This record gives sequence, C-alpha cells and structure tokens, in this order.
Amino acid sequence: MTVQVAPPPGVESGNRPSKAAAKAQKQREAQARKDILAPVAGMLTAASLIVAVASVCSVVPFVLIVEACRELLTSPIDTDRVWWLFGAAVAVLVLRALLQAVALTWSHAADAGYQLTLRRLLAAKLTRVPLGWFGERSSGEVKTYLRDDVEALHYLVAHARLEFVGALVVPLVTLGYLFTVDWRLTLVLLIPLIAYFVLFGRIMDRDGRDRLAVYTRWERRTAEATIEFVDGIQVVRAFGQAGKAHSEFQAAVDGQVNAAHRMKMPIIRVQSASDIVVTPVFVMLVVVLAGLAFVGAGWVEPLDLLPFLLVGLGIGSSLLGLGYGSQALRAGGAAALRLHELRRTPELEIAESTGDVPVERGVVRFEGVEFGYRTGHNVLRGIDLELTPGTITALVGPSGSGKSTLAKLLPRFYDVGAGRITIDGRDIREFSSEALYRTVGFVFQDVRLIRGSIRENLLLARPGADDAAIERAARAAQIHDRIVALPRGYDSEIGDDATLSGGEAQRLSIARALLADTPVLVLDEATAFADPESEAAVQDALAALVAGRTVLVIAHRLHTITGVDRILVLDNGTLVEQGTHDELRSTGGLYQRLWDINEAALGTLALVEETR
Repeated sequence: MTVQVAPPPGVESGNRPSKAAAKAQKQREAQARKDILAPVAGMLTAASLIVAVASVCSVVPFVLIVEACRELLTSPIDTDRVWWLFGAAVAVLVLRALLQAVALTWSHAADAGYQLTLRRLLAAKLTRVPLGWFGERSSGEVKTYLRDDVEALHYLVAHARLEFVGALVVPLVTLGYLFTVDWRLTLVLLIPLIAYFVLFGRIMDRDGRDRLAVYTRWERRTAEATIEFVDGIQVVRAFGQAGKAHSEFQAAVDGQVNAAHRMKMPIIRVQSASDIVVTPVFVMLVVVLAGLAFVGAGWVEPLDLLPFLLVGLGIGSSLLGLGYGSQALRAGGAAALRLHELRRTPELEIAESTGDVPVERGVVRFEGVEFGYRTGHNVLRGIDLELTPGTITALVGPSGSGKSTLAKLLPRFYDVGAGRITIDGRDIREFSSEALYRTVGFVFQDVRLIRGSIRENLLLARPGADDAAIERAARAAQIHDRIVALPRGYDSEIGDDATLSGGEAQRLSIARALLADTPVLVLDEATAFADPESEAAVQDALAALVAGRTVLVIAHRLHTITGVDRILVLDNGTLVEQGTHDELRSTGGLYQRLWDINEAALGTLALVEETR
C-alpha cells in the first residue's frame, strides 16, 4: 500500500499561475457558480429582495430614534410625536426580524431541496460516465464530490447572496441618510469602511487562494490515506509494514495540519484587524474626534453629531459577515468549479434498451481500433483482431504497451477513438448498458466489492437469481465452503462479519461472473494477487468460468498462458506478433525476449526459495 503524500511540484513553494491564468481561473469559477446555482437562482433572487427590504428596515428605526431625540431636545416637546416615532421604530424592528426570518428560512429550504436534487443528479451522472473514470480516482475523491463538495455549496446558496445584499444595502442607506445631515462627517465615516475593504481584499487575495488550494489537496490526501490505511491494514500487517503504512497516514495528517495553519494564521491576523476598524467603538472614536474638530471649527452643530453616533455606529455590523464567510465563500466557489467540471464529464452514449437481441455466438472483432486518453496521444493504434467462441486469447507485452487499455475497451470502460468493436457483427456502442453487461463479463485484479452482504455482491451480476443459482456459482468458484463458515453465511456483511483474503475476494468476483453467465469474458490475470493457498482454488474456478466462452486474458506472467489458443503481443500500442506459444518462441521476436525475462525471474525466485 502506497499513499502519495508529497505535494505536486511547486505548489508548496509558492509557484503559481500567471495573472492571465489566475484571471481565467476566476472567470471559470464565476461561470461555474452561475451554472451550478442556476436551478435556485429565482428563489435566491426573491429572498435577496426580502433581505434588501429588511436591511432598509434595520436602518429606519435608528433614523426614527434620532428624530425622536431631536424632538426631545426642542421646546415645547411634542409628546405624541415622540411616542409615535418610538412606536414606529419598534414596529419596523419587528417587521425587519420577520422579513429576515422569512428570507433565511426560504434560502435554507432552497438549499436543502437543492442539495437533495443535486446529489441525485450527480449519482445519476456517475452511472453514465465511463467505468474507466472510476479507475482514475479513489473512492475518497468520489465521496468528496457527492458529500463534501455538495455541502460546501451551503454557504453559496443559503447565506452568500443574502449577506452580500445586506452588506451593500445597509451602508448605502445609512450613508445616503447621513449625507443629508452633513457631507463632511459622512466622508470621515468612509475612512473605516475603506480600511475594512482594503484589509478584506488581502483575505481574498491570490496568496489566500493558493493557501486554500494547498489545504484542499492535503485534505484529499488525508482522506485517501485513511481509506487505503483502513482497507489495507491486514495486508500491511501480514508483511510487517504496519509502521510504514501508519507513518504515511501520519504524514498526510501532519501535512493537512501544517497546511491548515498556513492558511488560517494570515487570515486570522488580517480578519482581526479588519473587524476592529468597523466595530462600533472604533467608528465612534473616529466620529467623536472628527465631530469635535468640526464643531470647534463651526462647521457642524453639536446636535448633528447625534445621527452619526446612533446610525453611523452600526454601519460596519453588516460587513462583518463578509469576513467570517470569506473562507466558506472560497471553498464553495472551488467546490462549484469541481462539480461543474464533473457535470461536464463526457458520458458514454447509451442505446435505448428496447428489444435487445441476445448474443448467440460471441464473436468479437476489433476493427481498426485506436484510442488515447488525451487528444492527439494515442495509446492504441490500428488494432485488428478476432476472438472466437470457445477459445482463450492472451494479451502480452511490456509494461505500458496498452494491453490493459485494449482489454478495457471491450466492456466499454472507455469508447474507442477510431474504428469499432463488434460482437456478432454489432457495434458494442449499439448495445444498451444492460445488454452489454449481459454479454461481456470481466474479472480484474483489483476486486471491487460493495459494502453489503455476500448475497448482495453476487446478485449484482444477476439480480433475479435464486438461492440455488447463487450456490452453484459459489461452488464452481470454490468459495461456497468459506461463505457458509461465516457467521451469517451468504447474509454476512462485507467489512462487518465477512473479512475475505485477496484470493477469497477474487473467487467471490469469479462466482459473480459465473452467475452473470456472459458469452464473452475479459480476465486480468486473476491469480496475480491471490495468496498461495488460494491460487489453486482460483485456477480451478477460472477453469469453470472460461469453459465454452470467448475469453480475452491479460497476461502478466507468461508461464500461466502457455496453453491458450492464441497469444497477441502488443508493443507501444501496436499488435506486433500473434500465434501460439510454440510458434512465437520459434520466431525469436519480442515474445521470445519476454519469455526469457520471465524464465530468468522464475529461476531467481526458485533460487531464493532454495536458500531459505
């Protein structure tokens, strides 16, 4: 088990994209936020309008109180007007509280419904992306999309727009009113606001975004390291590597802690300073000092300071939410970009499952097949071959030759870039998903079992199978006796009361393939990671599995495929040799060189065994 904890080159050292690239990134994030939030845009607009009215209502009571105080300082005092002003102030405050509650309830209801809908859409999306997409990502990354990133949108949906509207409307209404009282003191009142926005800009600068990006990477590495550490604990303990595995997990945790410290500390210092400049005490100090100077100069009347002390002191309270929500805003923007890119991931073109014709023979043809993971970088070029029923064809070649890629094209882990793959003359892209996986089965080295019972894992292959069919498949795969020895037999839960070794998990996947009973089968050398005690049982299970089928095997150990019907040799994405084991050995080509390497490795292994 290996966990990559080192950061990508340059990320931690301060290397960053150019200003043009950073600007393009911000534009992509803005567009992603717009697209992701489009379904709730109408509801958020309505809630924003309510907040705008509530923001006006938060200023009006103070204006009314100022007028009541002016009335109290006049002679004679109009008592009825004073009471009316105070009563109106209380009524407006109550109205403001109701409007704020309605807006927040509305936005949170929109968020709850949207998160449910979005998760369902993403789950449906993941059923349509190529299976190879999952092979390139860990389960931790997939979990991040469906849970963490969706939850990160909460601030964008339920709070961000409402807080922005409040932070805009309250200062504008306040400054507009105070400007009618005295424009000079109003300009002085802008000083704390300007200082706040300068400091707030430092929170949202490129350094802050870089630190957040680094933290996010470490957070993902920790999630991946945790999953790999827990899933592989038996293996690493068996090989005496528990200390190494734990150290790698600890390194990931330490990296995340350090990244969190580097991200948080500059924000805390700057945010503390920005909060101070808009606190009522600081604003009052600025207003009092400027007011005394202006009164002394005869520019304003002492009574004119009252609106600034009552109304102006609250001008910064609406801005504080922006600072406290800045990190959530950035995290939400990054999550929106990732989800936006996920939703734009190309999907497999799925045919409608109407009247699928069952495959009768299972003749597979690769016709001029080319494929590349990136445009202009083909991994496979000009592949032409035919696989016939009742035969086993092995794919061999050096590491990176494209054999695993070629095998994964048959069950449509990816779609071909050029050419086509047919089964009984029909392009596999014309099969519905259900029909294709009733036709093509596969057993790979990396066994994938769902978190559920043994029975549920087997029924993935044929949901309607009865108990007798399940038991027949398990017996043929040499795994029935192990299953019935579990506490609850076939109802034992994987990871709970069913802990399987590598060979046992492999036999369970073979039983699943037997239950599917597909005419075409793709195997990635299934005994490669089996424990020695299980290898013979796995081989017997494979013998039952391949009988009478069209079988394509990815071979890593050449001595295991000497008896197959045909061997295909790949080199740099091209089919360079094909024939039987004896025919290819006699030609003295690439296969012969690979065979010599294989024999030398087996000889070395035998020598090591003898010296023990």
